[in-house]
Amino acid sequence: MPEAPEIDTDKLREAIDEELEKEGGALLRTIAVSTAIFAALAAVASLKAGGSANEALALKTEATRLQAEASDKWAYYQAKNLKAAVNEVSRTIYLALDKPAPDDLAKAQEKYAEDQRKASEEAKELEKQRDEKGEEADHLMHHHHFFAQSVALLQVAIALGAVAALTRKRVVWIGSILLGLGGAGLFGWAIFS
Repeated sequence: MPEAPEIDTDKLREAIDEELEKEGGALLRTIAVSTAIFAALAAVASLKAGGSANEALALKTEATRLQAEASDKWAYYQAKNLKAAVNEVSRTIYLALDKPAPDDLAKAQEKYAEDQRKASEEAKELEKQRDEKGEEADHLMHHHHFFAQSVALLQVAIALGAVAALTRKRVVWIGSILLGLGGAGLFGWAIFS
């Protein structure tokens, strides 16, 4: 019986282990780098999401204050309207009695009309400012939603990166990359739109 060639299985096993370690080490380094990039992007996106939400809330608060001021102006307008109506009734009573109305009634009527005109202009201007603040806040909240969605995708990508590192499964890492790129894309869109 011929002797079977002897293969040094220990050396073969060591060579196989070295190759696996080289390949696994490179994969782990690549996963670590991609996960670190996604973590940095997620941190910035989270800051932008929080900042845009805070700024939107401040603008909505300012819009509410402007609305209160406009309401005050409209209330003043109505008060002047009532005073003008009372003044007109007084003038009408004098005319009904065939007596001349005092000059101060006509002057008061003109003053009430001027006060009403000013109050109306001021109220309309405050309402315009309120609307501008509200629109700006709505725009910021729109961006906030995209930043928040970006953070969510990046966090899932980071979690998948951790799973890929633990299991050393390249397909899981590819899923992490795809989600991370989606999150980065949303982040970029929110920044530049």
